[in-house]
Amino acid sequence: MSILPTLTRRAFVAVAGTVGAGAALGRPLAAAGTSDATPINPLVRQRADAQVFRHTDGFYYLTGSVPEYDRLVLRRSRTLAGLTTAPERVLWHHLANGPLSGFIWAPELHLVDGRWIMYFAAGPSGGGEDVFRIRTWAVACDGPDPMTGKWSLLGQFQAPWDSFNLDSTSFVHRGTRYFCWAQREPGIETNSNLYLAPLATPLTLARKPVRLSVPALDWEIRGYKVNEAPSFLARNGRVFISYSASATDARYCLGLLSANADADLMEAASWSKSPVPVFVTSEATGVYGPGHNSFTVDEAGRDVLIYHGRDYREISGDPLFDPNRHTRVQRLYYRPDGTPDFGIPVGNGPMPDRFSPLDDATVFLRHDGGSLLVGGGAVAGSQFRQIPGAAGTVSLAPIDLPDHRLCRAQDGAVSLLKPDGSRDFADRTSFRRVAGLADRGGASFAARGGGYLHHIGPRLVIGRVSGLASATFLVS
Repeated sequence: MSILPTLTRRAFVAVAGTVGAGAALGRPLAAAGTSDATPINPLVRQRADAQVFRHTDGFYYLTGSVPEYDRLVLRRSRTLAGLTTAPERVLWHHLANGPLSGFIWAPELHLVDGRWIMYFAAGPSGGGEDVFRIRTWAVACDGPDPMTGKWSLLGQFQAPWDSFNLDSTSFVHRGTRYFCWAQREPGIETNSNLYLAPLATPLTLARKPVRLSVPALDWEIRGYKVNEAPSFLARNGRVFISYSASATDARYCLGLLSANADADLMEAASWSKSPVPVFVTSEATGVYGPGHNSFTVDEAGRDVLIYHGRDYREISGDPLFDPNRHTRVQRLYYRPDGTPDFGIPVGNGPMPDRFSPLDDATVFLRHDGGSLLVGGGAVAGSQFRQIPGAAGTVSLAPIDLPDHRLCRAQDGAVSLLKPDGSRDFADRTSFRRVAGLADRGGASFAARGGGYLHHIGPRLVIGRVSGLASATFLVS
């Protein structure tokens, strides 16, 4: 969350073709991709620093900073989309006086040795720079259900230095529970660095921490020298820690540390840092200052990125007091080498999909400006949002050209065009999504007037097809 001790610092199976529109095509999928089970961004408004995870009880849990910075909250739902309207419980309020009477920041919920613990950062009230005497604390639940149990103060995290520290997370890797946090280390002229150590108890370390990262790259020191908000992910034989950097305005962004899964995580040399940020502000999608993320999975078990971001760039006053850092959600993808590809913030609306043809799962429906094709390239160019239309139809809009739609021409060619308000344009951009090849899943896009969306090599066209595979798109 980037809090500093200064008052100016706030901051896509298709079957088609000569088979005809018969039994092989299956049932229509009305309003596919925009059902009650599809998350819509923002997922939760005015919840910054959001942590979302799916617990073994089948529920998704969400906590985060509230604009008033005065309380710890928690909500849960059987679905990711349900978090938007799920009832929210207040677990704990800041105190009337003392070191826990001021701002409360960046809570995280963890089940540690069978007990629910919520870590958070807090400072005293009273005004002046003392309100940024931020330290990490924890509350604990007296029962197995964090939504109904009684929460009480457990105590303060025993950090290695009595200095500004916050944004704590915990994870278990190969049987060891670790604690990772941001802190200002005496003698290092930064606002916060990242540290890691195994836990002895929920509030004490088992050994001296390793310093993982110090903000030194240009994108880490814009406005402030910040590395904070670590979040852990283990995939593809590697482990990753994402983190946030720079000021909490539009310059806020994500960096990434990585190590081999079998490496000694307590050796600084085991970790490498991405030389460029992995997730930044997007003018194209209108999301500014994406950061303070967490990782979870959707109901199908696919990886999902949770983060906060604003809908506008310009902020009046201190960015940390601007309330509109909303919780957002999108799919997380991976490069051939196994590293995560965050893409770009997808913008407001239903969570988009990627559509890969059955005959070549290594390529995707994508656009290059106004041209449409099937091929490889950056994630952002292959993410399409399904916009609901009349009579259960959908139109397809790329996330980075949200004012364009996939449109068919009379000769079956397709391109991206801006709506002109005409009935003809609506007809040429409306598709009926139908199921097919039920054993493989996915969907087919049938055009009004006949024909199906399919590919011929890299060309994307609409018409009849002689085989299934070229018109079969799997959704990811």
